[in-house]
Amino acid sequence: MKITMVVFDGVQALDVAGPLDVFAEANTFLTADQQYEMTVVGLHAGMVTCSNGMALHVPNDYSSHPEKCDLLLVAGGPQLPGSKPDHAFLAWLQEQAAQAGRFGSVCNGAFLLGHAGLLDGRDATTHWSDAKLLAEQFPLTRVVPDKIFIRDGRMFTSAGVTAGIDLCLSLVAEDWGHELAVRVAKRLVVYIRRDGGQSQYSPYQAADLEEVSIVGKVLKFVTEHISETLSVEQIADAVGVGRRTFSRVFAKDAQVTPSVFIEQVRIDFARKLLEETDVPMKTIAYRCGFHSATHMRMIFTRRLGVTPMQYQQRFHATEHAEHA
Repeated sequence: MKITMVVFDGVQALDVAGPLDVFAEANTFLTADQQYEMTVVGLHAGMVTCSNGMALHVPNDYSSHPEKCDLLLVAGGPQLPGSKPDHAFLAWLQEQAAQAGRFGSVCNGAFLLGHAGLLDGRDATTHWSDAKLLAEQFPLTRVVPDKIFIRDGRMFTSAGVTAGIDLCLSLVAEDWGHELAVRVAKRLVVYIRRDGGQSQYSPYQAADLEEVSIVGKVLKFVTEHISETLSVEQIADAVGVGRRTFSRVFAKDAQVTPSVFIEQVRIDFARKLLEETDVPMKTIAYRCGFHSATHMRMIFTRRLGVTPMQYQQRFHATEHAEHA
């Protein structure tokens, strides 16, 4: 099975190495006629410098690589959201995707697929911090920001960096069965399937908003009164805006309703306590304004796809230090 990985100057090294290592490990369990054959293709041949400064030797440039592949993957990189790809490269990408059995992207490599018109009318995801921009640049794409990876027909897109490993483990499972994918995951010491979506990894984006904006004022007020029961009327009064005007203006600026915003702030406070302390669940729920530990568990499960206990087990600072 032939795999083509597309790279470029400034590529995220792990977007390349992670997925390819999944297939390389799978090869150790496969017979000679079952092997994954991996080729790295660049915008130019020779040395490619990754975003972390590491150099990759790329034997083939895209223009001299017309060979069909079974799987075409485009890696991501920090500069992609603002880049303008070459038309000749995009034409090649379109042709390769049309001929490939499957194609897709790792992290914000989705932007290259978008520029090539390959995301039009499809469900896609990318790193949570780039999801809004992806939707703005490619309005014909249905961006699903909270997925670790997503499939739409022959196309696969994935979230940030290590999500490329999750994606490729799923492809190995599709090709050779779940048991082999589990064996590969064990070799790489990673989860065969991570619970929840990207929300469990991303901090609330309003945290950096200036206090002069209505969203910033609300964030400040909610933060200072996080343990209290807060009504929309109370918050509107606190920021000096009428109830009807407040709900309309806030939803426009924050892209969520006030109640959803408050719930997310409570979740973020709870996450911080779960990560940094050993405070009992009931106490965390009280401090963060949830009705009870049961209520907090219900909100976490609905919004993050994991329970507070699961979140703490995964992200607690003490556990990270012990396994570092």
